[in-house]
Amino acid sequence: MATILSTHPLHPRATEMLAPHGDLLIASALDGATLTAEARNADIIIVRAPLPAALFAEAPALRAAIRHGAGLDMIPVAAATKAGVLVANVPGVNARSVAEHVIFVTLALLRRFRAMDGDLRTLGWLAARDHANLTNELSGRTIGIVGMGNVGRAVFSIARDGFGLNVFANTRNPANLPSGARFGTIERLVEESDVIVLCCPLTPETTGLISRERIGRMKSSALLVNVSRGPVIDDDALIEALRENRLAGAALDVFATQPLPSDHPYFSLPNVIVTPHMAGITEESMERMGIGAAAEAIRVLAGELPVNLCNREAVEHYRRRFRG
Repeated sequence: MATILSTHPLHPRATEMLAPHGDLLIASALDGATLTAEARNADIIIVRAPLPAALFAEAPALRAAIRHGAGLDMIPVAAATKAGVLVANVPGVNARSVAEHVIFVTLALLRRFRAMDGDLRTLGWLAARDHANLTNELSGRTIGIVGMGNVGRAVFSIARDGFGLNVFANTRNPANLPSGARFGTIERLVEESDVIVLCCPLTPETTGLISRERIGRMKSSALLVNVSRGPVIDDDALIEALRENRLAGAALDVFATQPLPSDHPYFSLPNVIVTPHMAGITEESMERMGIGAAAEAIRVLAGELPVNLCNREAVEHYRRRFRG
């Protein structure tokens, strides 16, 4: 039987799928040394935590690293490719969950939910109702979406069809924009949008994309929602803008340091909603991601290539490793 290591427990349906094909082990800890040691005899690793590059050089039986989700920043793809290990992901399966989260936190900011709920519990009915005079509707506003992959397209669909929003989009491939989305440069998008949603992957080009200068271009009434990766934003500049009311609010699901330290300034800001990198996690999405990752693992163990192979340049080396 093959050995399948997963950094985290999988959905029961995924576990059931894998049972006939190998022994599923769950990592005992998520630090690099433990993952490297426990992957040493693994045939497959299913990934929901950052892997150290050294893992791939010390796992002679490893065939594939399969991302339980879409983003590949947890997998050092270059190290995997050098070792002849296939990398695959499960794109799109949590896009709806993330998109619904984007709308949920945007509405919570516009309707001052945190402050209203807190004051109702502590100060009473009238104090809570006073917040209503400062709330806003979402309908008719302009949303700017940075990144139009599966998540960006799902946000676009709900925003346009569900709330009648005007949509600006910034993407590497403007020709592939869905009908009804207007392309805008990043500068125009941050200047004109009422809600700015970051859905882009973390790359050298997107690191620091929302810079101090671009935050300075945003409307004072604008909201910033990040479901991308933390390093896309200049945290110091965002904190300053929020403290000085040069930006109305932010909803942040991802951070440069995770877990977010308990003394981080974001926790002290009343116009910020913070969530623990869970925008894409629902019962439904976990089932879809687990099943997708399990299906890719089964394909590889059967001698096939993954459907969502992300490092095709590794295939020749991979086949030399497992020829015969």
